[in-house]
Amino acid sequence: MTLVGAVDIGGTKIAAGLVAADGTVVRQRSVPTPAAEGPQAVLDAAADLVAELARPGEPVLAVGVGSAGVIDPRTGRVLSATDALPGWAGTDLRGGLGARLGVPVAVDNDVHAHALGEAWRGAAAGVREVLLVAVGTGIGGSQVVDGRVHHGAHSAAGHVGHMPLPEAEGRRCPCGGVGHAEAVAAGPALLAEYRRRRGAAGTRDLADVAARAERGEPTARQVLEDGATALGRLIGGLVNLLDPELVLVTGGVANCGPVWWSSLRVGYHAEALPPLRGVPLEPGLLGHLAPLLGAARLALDLLPELTAR
Repeated sequence: MTLVGAVDIGGTKIAAGLVAADGTVVRQRSVPTPAAEGPQAVLDAAADLVAELARPGEPVLAVGVGSAGVIDPRTGRVLSATDALPGWAGTDLRGGLGARLGVPVAVDNDVHAHALGEAWRGAAAGVREVLLVAVGTGIGGSQVVDGRVHHGAHSAAGHVGHMPLPEAEGRRCPCGGVGHAEAVAAGPALLAEYRRRRGAAGTRDLADVAARAERGEPTARQVLEDGATALGRLIGGLVNLLDPELVLVTGGVANCGPVWWSSLRVGYHAEALPPLRGVPLEPGLLGHLAPLLGAARLALDLLPELTAR
């Protein structure tokens, strides 16, 4: 059996799997990210995970990585990153993991890997052009055309969360800018807005807000409706620009239920041009497996005999 390693590196967790050429995840495991110990400790943990998953007689032929941060897929280096991974910017992911594991390594951003996984074996399988928007702690995006990620001239394509929105005017974004989508539509922004309106007492997390919205609490419903409608308008504008066949929305915020989804679609259809309002807006299918399968696809593309998709 042909097996490749797949690694998903985030600020809090590193997940890894062994994946067959048909997309079957044979084994998987995750560990907390030793972010505070620095980049070399993170690389050690990722390499150890892959090595622990391997078995005698089942060689890992290549490894693919989806990582937080802006990644240059040509060099395998991290161009920039947030404080969630201190010192991560400048890390040679491809060289570091390749030296530790002794196999070819391919690297990309984690949202790009997520989109590639959905395009290969998920909700966008068989779709030529797909736009994916991942909504969680931040808001990222990725466009996949003919099974290939569009990276842009500076490997920075996909920063959906840092596009301006009128609804975010005057609000500070985590990037330091003002008026960006993340300031009103990302998970922390939604939770903060609910707490601003109702007070923090008794509010555990965004899932609690979503549950309250489903029970009909007016403030919870309004917060989710406002954030989702604004994001839907932004996605509609992206569809006007990119004209994909399909839009997928994934991430933790996409689990907020029918109130959020119905409002997202209201905003989307209000902004999309008439000829494009029929472009489907759907959830992803693969969940946490999507970035691992996308990373595996990157690894398989390093093997000439398996590059046919």
